[in-house]
Amino acid sequence: MSKLTEQREKLHLTQEELAEKSGISVRTIQRIESGQRPKGYTRKALARALDVDESYFDADRDLAGTYQNVLKWNKIVNLSVLPFVCFPPLNILVPLAIIVWKKQFNPVNRQLLSIQIVWTLASLLLFVFILILNDWLAVQSNSKMLIPIVWITLNGLVIVRNALVLNSGKTDRIYPNINML
Repeated sequence: MSKLTEQREKLHLTQEELAEKSGISVRTIQRIESGQRPKGYTRKALARALDVDESYFDADRDLAGTYQNVLKWNKIVNLSVLPFVCFPPLNILVPLAIIVWKKQFNPVNRQLLSIQIVWTLASLLLFVFILILNDWLAVQSNSKMLIPIVWITLNGLVIVRNALVLNSGKTDRIYPNINML
């Protein structure tokens, strides 16, 4: 909700009443409420009509900046796993350290960390499976090494895919949807 909408509703004004009170067209008020920035005369007239300071309309920009900062750190946490995809403890510890250091405890980062925790546990089980497979079957070492390589590649692809999703700003489409924190 824009600051204009918030203040207008706080004063129990309709868009038409605000337009009449401020001398600004209803269409302009609709544009500003949908995200356009009020400038010049429009900004002064709306501030006067709503009985607020002109700087009141700058708060929307602050919220957008905060969202961009959180999104930036979500991307960093996600991509910080990539160099450590072959080192299972570090693929959890490095993003966790960033989350704690930058105080980025948000649902997206918890989900990204949960993915790596589950991935690491599954890697451990896969490693045990390979050891058992080695004892039970006389499988050539080349084919045994293919399993971890494919597993690591899949984790890297999940990280890159989630980085692309985070870049588009659609944090609700992070895959796989695991959240255990």
